[in-house]
Amino acid sequence: MSKPGSSCQAKPSKTESLVQAITVEPIPLTPAQRTAVTLGIMLGLFLGALEATVVGTAMPTVIASLGGLHIYSWVFSAYVLTSTVTVPIWGRLSDLYGRKRFLLWGIAIFLVGSALSGAATSMTQLVLFRTIQGLGAGALLPLGMTLIGEIYSLEKRTRMQGLFSGVWGVASIIGPLLGGFITDNLSWRWVFYINIPFGIAAALCIGLALVEPQNHRKKVTVDYAGAITLIALTTLLLLTLSQRELSLLLKLGLFGTCALLLVLFVVLERRAREPIVPLSLFRHRIFSVSSANGFFVGMAMFGSLSFIPLFVQGVIGTTATEAGTTLTPFMLCWVGFSIVGSRMIVKIGYRPMALLGAGLLVAGFLGLTTLHVEASRSTVMGYLALAGAGMGFSMVTLLIVVQTSVPRDQLGIATSGTVFFRSIGGAVGVAVMGAVLSAQMQAQANHVPDLGNVLSAEKLADLLRHPDALINPTARAQLPAPVLDVLQQILATALHWVFVVGLIVAVLALIVTLFLPGGTAQEHGGRTRT
Repeated sequence: MSKPGSSCQAKPSKTESLVQAITVEPIPLTPAQRTAVTLGIMLGLFLGALEATVVGTAMPTVIASLGGLHIYSWVFSAYVLTSTVTVPIWGRLSDLYGRKRFLLWGIAIFLVGSALSGAATSMTQLVLFRTIQGLGAGALLPLGMTLIGEIYSLEKRTRMQGLFSGVWGVASIIGPLLGGFITDNLSWRWVFYINIPFGIAAALCIGLALVEPQNHRKKVTVDYAGAITLIALTTLLLLTLSQRELSLLLKLGLFGTCALLLVLFVVLERRAREPIVPLSLFRHRIFSVSSANGFFVGMAMFGSLSFIPLFVQGVIGTTATEAGTTLTPFMLCWVGFSIVGSRMIVKIGYRPMALLGAGLLVAGFLGLTTLHVEASRSTVMGYLALAGAGMGFSMVTLLIVVQTSVPRDQLGIATSGTVFFRSIGGAVGVAVMGAVLSAQMQAQANHVPDLGNVLSAEKLADLLRHPDALINPTARAQLPAPVLDVLQQILATALHWVFVVGLIVAVLALIVTLFLPGGTAQEHGGRTRT
């Protein structure tokens, strides 16, 4: 705001104000130090993203070596669970004690988990060691993104955040391919061992080059009660959502327990001197809108992505490889438009970019709801490309604007919060859409058409309850044509309602984005980096 008597002074443009808001005192580093730290963060992010996908391709070989098929899914679930529940803890501890030490601790724990996973001699051991690996992985993405927010000024930071989103996307794309190559040419154990040299290089780059300013705050008190309650709440919620075989009554009881833990957590945070999650953040409209957007976007997109390969393979009738590569346009557009969108923030502002991203996401889901048994794989890929562009435009934009609107002592938890709510949204999305799919399949199993002498209604209903024959190429080829047609139509109808749920949630993401304030971060209570 201009001072009295200075009305003749030119008012800063929107771009100038945004630059001014975001470039307040980045950590002073030499160009060589900044390059080394950036390389270390990039390696850390790459490893964290890669490990979430690279293991999947190696798992059939792992099972052949170690056995333990009955706990197969826990190799993935343990990693995702621990890497999700610890995200806000890592973020807040870095606010209190500094980023460097906790990012290095995260890398160290991740590498210990990787080494132990590679040396596992049973599936139970592998699940345990993947849990350790996930504990460290929870620090890599949020603390890496937080440091980028501290060492770069606006114009460079927008480019870097877009680039780092690109690194995450590329790692997700090449993960399955790299996992297959390593498993075929080396050993499945090297899927884990390969992390060690790159992780050590990342730790050396960050440890030697990053010089953080002295923290002159008084001695802090860690909110252990709040941290333990948050971990218990998140763990119980994710486990309840992921276990579909639980009875309805038991699930209701577990959700009730989650509600009680949430109330306890709020009470604890209100009383804590240094809350692990400052509740004042949720009174900040930019953070609360971005968190709600991340939750709904995660729910819509990551929930639906779990069922896209099922549609392509089960309804269209492709191979598993073709079903997997159908997601490639989504990832490529996410990467490309993250880079483009981050560069456009300064030029047109963050609110138009966020709304454009949410709008494209809605358009992509609107397309997915039109899919039917005659749909082609290229059509699916086109709609996913639209959704990927929406993700690219909105997610980096909201991350950057959140980082511009909080003080330095809340930068870690604010950045971690955006990652955390997106992950929780994805878990909720998978659970809700899985329930919709199961309910639709069950409903149609009770009203199967009469196929005469081709197949009895009882046998057809059984196929609907366990539609593995649509996914297994050998079993699919043995189905009579009328049976295959009916199964494809029923699965397509069930998945249509899954995508309708995704569309509804995407619309909710667009609606909450409308509440994002316009103008600049400075005009809405920007931060003073002290």
